Amino acid sequence: MNIRELRTDEPIPMNLLLLADPSENMIGSYIHRSMLLAAETDHGFIGIAAMSLTKPQTLEVFNIAVDENHQGQGIGRALMNGVIRKAQELHCKYVELGTGNSSLDQLGWYQKLGFRIVGVETDFFTNHYEEPIAENGILCVDMIRMRLGLGS
Repeated sequence: MNIRELRTDEPIPMNLLLLADPSENMIGSYIHRSMLLAAETDHGFIGIAAMSLTKPQTLEVFNIAVDENHQGQGIGRALMNGVIRKAQELHCKYVELGTGNSSLDQLGWYQKLGFRIVGVETDFFTNHYEEPIAENGILCVDMIRMRLGLGS
């Protein structure tokens, strides 16, 4: 497996992005201003991360996903390590992201990677998504904002 930046002339693996964000409209709102890191094997892309500089010294991850058949193999961690390396190359102090209040596995995973909860955007998903989202028997309503400090 190889982690690399997607070139602008390569097709965007929408099937992977939709695993983490069910709205093509929302993906469209950030994808064209994003840098894309892909996890690739000889058989194609198996993971993706979309990120962009959003504030001074801050790289925000908008989407990170791994093909369902390849989850639990360290690919997400490898992608996040690639995101962190990119943030360091860009002299960022922080990596930030947002995830749904109902995304219990993701909330735990991000915290294991060192991310901390820094805020909540109430009603984000009900205000920005046409269809309701539910995970773990919980309606996804609020976005939990998280940040990883990269040190000096």
